Amino acid sequence: MNTITLSGRIKRIRYRNEDNSYTIADLVTDDTGVTITVVGTLAGIDLEDRLRLSGTWEKHQRFGDQFRISEYELIFPETGEEIKTYLKRLGVKGLSTPKIRTLVERFGAETLSVIETCPEKITGLKGFGKKTMESLREALTRQMEVKRLIAFLKEHGIPVSQCAPIHKRYGAKATECITDNPFTLLFDINGMDFNTVDHAALSLGIAEDDPRRVRACLLFVLEQFTSDGHVFAPAGSLITRCMEQHHMEHEPLTAALEELKAKGRVISEPLERNGEAIQAVYPKELFRAEEGIARRLAMMLSMPEEAPAITREEILETVLSRLAIKLSDEQLETLEEILCHRVAVITGGPGTGKTTLVRSIAALCDHLNHETVMAAPTGRAARRITEVTDKKASTLHKLLKYDYATGAFEHNRDKPLSGDVFIIDEVSMVDTLLMHRFLDAVPVEATVVFVGDIFQLPSVGPGNVLSDLIASDRLKTYALTRIFRQAQESPIVMNAHKVRTGEFPDANPEEGKGPSEFYFIETGDPVKVMQRVVELCAKRIPATYGYTPLEEIQVLTPMHKGDVGTISLNVALQEALNETGDALQSLGRTFREGDKVMHLKNNYEKEVFNGDIGIICEVNKKEKTLKVNYEGRKVAYETEELDELTLAYAISVHKSQGSEYPAVVVPVTTQHYPLLQRNLLYTAMTRGKELVILIGTRRAVEIALSNNRPNMRCSHLDRRLAGMS
Repeated sequence: MNTITLSGRIKRIRYRNEDNSYTIADLVTDDTGVTITVVGTLAGIDLEDRLRLSGTWEKHQRFGDQFRISEYELIFPETGEEIKTYLKRLGVKGLSTPKIRTLVERFGAETLSVIETCPEKITGLKGFGKKTMESLREALTRQMEVKRLIAFLKEHGIPVSQCAPIHKRYGAKATECITDNPFTLLFDINGMDFNTVDHAALSLGIAEDDPRRVRACLLFVLEQFTSDGHVFAPAGSLITRCMEQHHMEHEPLTAALEELKAKGRVISEPLERNGEAIQAVYPKELFRAEEGIARRLAMMLSMPEEAPAITREEILETVLSRLAIKLSDEQLETLEEILCHRVAVITGGPGTGKTTLVRSIAALCDHLNHETVMAAPTGRAARRITEVTDKKASTLHKLLKYDYATGAFEHNRDKPLSGDVFIIDEVSMVDTLLMHRFLDAVPVEATVVFVGDIFQLPSVGPGNVLSDLIASDRLKTYALTRIFRQAQESPIVMNAHKVRTGEFPDANPEEGKGPSEFYFIETGDPVKVMQRVVELCAKRIPATYGYTPLEEIQVLTPMHKGDVGTISLNVALQEALNETGDALQSLGRTFREGDKVMHLKNNYEKEVFNGDIGIICEVNKKEKTLKVNYEGRKVAYETEELDELTLAYAISVHKSQGSEYPAVVVPVTTQHYPLLQRNLLYTAMTRGKELVILIGTRRAVEIALSNNRPNMRCSHLDRRLAGMS
C-alpha cells in the first residue's frame, strides 16, 4: 500500500488515550478543505494545530474511510492569523486578544522567534509587563521543548506517544537525561519496553556489554513477573527470559544478578516450589512485604486468645433484635467462635451468607462495646459495607492515611491504628504490599477478620494473599459452602457456582423470550457484539425489564482495547445514550452533560475515590469545567483535573470488583483471549444482582472456563507463614 503525505488542521479530537497518545481526530486538509478522519499516535497535538502527515488510507467496519498515520510533523504557525490563534491557545494569564493583535502587528511572522530569543523587545511595548512576558516566554518555551523532544525521540526510535510523560518527568533536561542513561526510561516512564529503549541506547552509543544494559534487562524482566502478579521470579526463569526475549548472554546476566543482589536491589532466597529447589529472586520491597506479613501474623497469633463474654442465647437474641435475622446452625457456630481468634478468615461464594455474618459480627461487637473498624480496598466496596452494616467503612488507604504526594502512610507500627476488631472485606483484591502496610499498623492485641471470595479475580498487584493465608493452615478459616434456599432459586448464583467449578453455565440462548435472570447470546463477530451490546443497553433491557441505562445497567469487559474493549464501547454507548448533551473536550475526550463517568484516582480533598461512578450534571464550556453527581453529592472539576475522569458506560471487570449492579452485560469474545480466565468470568457474573447477559462465543467462554492460570502465581507467603512459630 502506497504511503501518502498530506497536511491540514485539526478541527476536532474525537478520542485520545492519555497513556500512549493514540488519537482519533477530524482534520481539514489544506489542498481540498475536506474533513477526514485521522487515526494514530499524535503526542503534544491540540485543536487548530497544523500537521504534515504520512500514512495510508484504510476502511474501518464501523467508522468508514480513515487515514492511518505512520509519521507526523507539527507545522508551526506562519501567517499572522495562525500566530494569533496559537498565542491565544497558550492560555497565558494577562495576554488578552488586543495584546496578541499588537504583538503580531508589530513583529509579524517573527513574533514567536522574538518571544523566545529577544523578549526585551516586547517588554518595551505598552501593556506588556515583565510578569506577563515571563509567563508567555515560559509557555512558548515549553512548546518548543516538546517540539525538539519529539524530533529527538523520532531520531532514536522512541515512541512519540511517550513524549508527554517524558517531558513531564524530565522537563527541559529530557534529552540530556536520556542521552546520559536511556535505561532510566524503563523505570521512570510507564509503558516503556526494553527492546525499544535498548534500540535507543545502541543508537546513542551505549555498548552491548555495558553493565547498565544487562542490569536494566534483569530489572525490567523481574518487573514483568511482578506485573503478572508474581511476588518473585525463579532465577532460572528470569535469566532464560532475558536470553530468549532480549538476546542476552548467560554469563553477563549471572554476573549482573550477583551485582544487583550485592547492592540490595533484589533479594535472593532458596525455596522449594512444586517439589523442586529453586532460587527465588524478589524485588526488595516485595520480599520485605511478604516476610513482614508472615512475621506480623505470627506475632498476632501468639497473643493469648480470649473468649468474649457472651452466651449462645445472647448471640441469637442480639442478632435477631438488631438485624431481624434468624441464624442457621452453621452461622451461629461461626459467631460463637470467630471473636475468640486473633485472626480469622470468612470465605464463600454468592448466596452463602458472608454478608449476614459480617452484619452479625458488627452487631455483636456493638453489643460487647468493642471498637469496630471496617474497611475494604476500594471506595465502592467500603460504601457497600456501610450500606449492609449501617457502620461507617473506609478504604484501606484512607484508614492508613496514605499521602499520595509523598507515598507514605501515617499509620504504621510506630503509630498504630485504634480499634479492637478490624473487619476487612473483599480481601481477594488486596495485594502483598497493601496487606503488609495494613498489618503493620494493626495493634498486635486486636482481632482481625478477613472476608472475601477466593474464586474472584486476585489483586491487580503482586500476590495471591487471601488464598495464601487460607493455604497456610495457620488462620482459622470459615469456608461457607451451603447455598441458602433463596439463592438456590437464582440462576445468577447457581451459574456462578457452575463457572467456579469449570462448568458451562445454563442459560436462555436468546433474550426476549420472557424475563429471566441469566442469558447467553451467541454472536461471533466482535463488531456485531459491540452493536448488540449497545442495542441491549439502549433499547432491549430498558424495554423488557425497565432498568435505566445509566443507573442500573453496567457493561463489564475484560480489556480496554479492541472492538469490545472499554474504549470502543464507551464511545459507541455515549453516542447511543447521550449524543446531544452540552459537551466539553479535554485531552481528546468528549464529556457531555448526562454522561456516566468514573473517577480514576483517590482524591481525599474532594472525597472521591478510584472507581467511584457518577453522572455529569453540569458543563461550563466557557470555563472548561464540569460537575459530577456522585449519589447526590456534586463534585466540581477544573480543566486540569479532567484527566481524573473517564467514561464509565463500560468498565473493566477488575474495576467492578467490590460493586453490584441490578443488570450487567458482559461481552466475551476470543478478541479477549489474553485475559480470558475462569475467575474473571466468575467475578463479572457475580456483579449482577438481578440480570446477567453474556454475549459472545461459546469458544471464548470455554477458554475462560479452562484457564485457572492465576492459581500459579509465584509467592511463598503460605509456606512462610506456615513455618513461623
